[in-house]
Amino acid sequence: MTLLEELADWASRLTLDQVPDRVVRTARSQVLSQLAAVRAGLGHPLGDAVMSAFGPPLQSEARQSACVLAGLSSWLQMDDTAYAGHLSNSTVNVPLAYALATGADGRALLTAVIAANECAARLTAAATLGPFRGQSATHTHLAGAVAGRFHLTGADRQLWVDAWALAFGMPPRVIAPAFLASDTKVFNAFTPVRAALDACDAAQAGLGGAADVLEHPDGFLARFASVPLPEVVTSGLGRTWHTDTLSFKVRPGGPGVDSAVDCAAELARELGPLRPEDIEEVVVHTSWYSAYVDQRTRALVDGPGTPVSVLVVSLPYTLATTLLTGGLLPADFAGDRLADPGRWELAERVRVLHDARMTRDSFRSEVPFGAALRLAGPRAAHWEFGRPGQDLASFGLADLLEGLGPPPESFAEATKVTGARVAVRLRDGRTATRQRDIPLGAAGPHTRAHHAALVREKFLSTAGLPEVADGLAEVDRLPADLLARLVEAALRPPFAIAPDRHRRAGAQPVQ
Repeated sequence: MTLLEELADWASRLTLDQVPDRVVRTARSQVLSQLAAVRAGLGHPLGDAVMSAFGPPLQSEARQSACVLAGLSSWLQMDDTAYAGHLSNSTVNVPLAYALATGADGRALLTAVIAANECAARLTAAATLGPFRGQSATHTHLAGAVAGRFHLTGADRQLWVDAWALAFGMPPRVIAPAFLASDTKVFNAFTPVRAALDACDAAQAGLGGAADVLEHPDGFLARFASVPLPEVVTSGLGRTWHTDTLSFKVRPGGPGVDSAVDCAAELARELGPLRPEDIEEVVVHTSWYSAYVDQRTRALVDGPGTPVSVLVVSLPYTLATTLLTGGLLPADFAGDRLADPGRWELAERVRVLHDARMTRDSFRSEVPFGAALRLAGPRAAHWEFGRPGQDLASFGLADLLEGLGPPPESFAEATKVTGARVAVRLRDGRTATRQRDIPLGAAGPHTRAHHAALVREKFLSTAGLPEVADGLAEVDRLPADLLARLVEAALRPPFAIAPDRHRRAGAQPVQ
C-alpha cells in the first residue's frame, strides 16, 4: 500500500467520535478563527480586488466559493498554522464551501476539517525540511482541499488517492521574489486550492494518478524536500493528532513577528502614549529564522508603497506601529495608517539581532521545526533552508541539532517557541525591555486553555458580531440551516475595525 493509499484509507473513514475531545475543541476554534481571517481580507483593498476578479466569498458554485475564501484569507497572515503548514486556507475553507452547497450540518463540517488538517499537516511535514515552508509550501493546500471536499461529500477512498496523485503530480512552486515583492502572494492558497478541486473533478470523471507519487525515487518528496520524511505521512494515525499543534494568529503578521509584537504591545501600555520623537532606538533580539526573514525583506521595504506581503513580515514596521498605537490590526496595512510618516520614521530606528539561545530553544520545541528535526536526526544537517545549496551546515547551525532527543509520540503538549526580546530606549534616558518565548495564540499551555476566548476576540476585532461568534462556538452541534445562516452572517459587511467592539447600530441579529 502506498503512502497516499494508507492515508486515504484512514482519513476517508474518520468519524468525530474517534477524535479526542481536546482536538474537537481546537478545531471548533479553528473554524471561527478562519472566518475572522476572511473578514480581515474582505476589509482590505486587496480583498476588493480579489472579489472584483473572482466574485464574493459565498457563491452558488462551491468550488468558486472555496477559491475566493482561500484567496481572501492568507496574505495578511491571519491564517492559522500547525506543525506543519498554514492549514486553514484549505482545510477550513474548502469543507465550509461544500457544506453550505450540500446542506451539511456542523458535525459533518467539523469532521471534514479535522480529517483535512491531519492529511494536510502530514503531507506538509513530510517535505518541511526543504526549501519551501510556511505559506511558500503551497502544496499544503493540494492535500487539504482534496481531503476537505471528499470527506465532506463522502467520496470513495480511491477517489482521494487519484485526486491527490493527480494534484501532487503537478504541484505549484513559489518564486520567492514575486511572492515577496508583488501581489502574487494573494494566490498562494487560491491557486493550489483550485488545482486540487480540478483534480477532484478529474478523479470523479475517471482520470487516475500515480499512487506512489510521494515516495517514488523521482517523485514529489525527492523534488520538494532536501531531507524527505515519508514516515510522518502515516505514523501515529488515530493516535498522534497534528491538529494539537495549531497556533491561532490573533493579529496580522508573518513568521517571527508575533512574539516581538506581543512585547511591543506590553511596552506601549507601560510607556505610552508614545510619539516617534520620544524613542531613540528599538532593539529586537530574536531567533535565527526571524532574523533571516528580516535580512531577506529589508531591501524590499519602500515606505507606504511596500507590498503587503513584505509588510506583514517586517519587524521594523510592525513594531513601530504597535509601539505607537498599542496594537496591530488589519487596518494598519492600508490607507492613512500605513501612510503615517511617524511609523516609518520610527521603523528606521529598529535593529534586529540574532540570539543563539532563542534559536536553540526554537529548534527544541515541536513547532515550527523541532518535531521534524528530531525525526530526521543527523540527516537534518542537510536541510536546505536558504537559497539553493545553503543547508544548516553551511549556515553554521548544524551543532544546534545535538541533544534534540527522539521525536514526540504525542502532540498534546506541543509548544511553538519563537522568542523575541524587545528593548526600547527613550530619549529621556529611560529603557524598558520585554521578552516573550511563545507568542499569544501559539501552541502552548496558555493557548490550550484559552483558545476559544482568543479566537472570539480575533473575530470581534474584525467587526464581527458577538452573537455570531457565540453561535459558532460549538459549530459541530449546529443543524445545517443554522450553520448556513451563521456563516453568511459571519461574512456580512461592514468589515472595518470596530473601535469600541460594541454591536454596530442597525446590525440585524441572526435568527
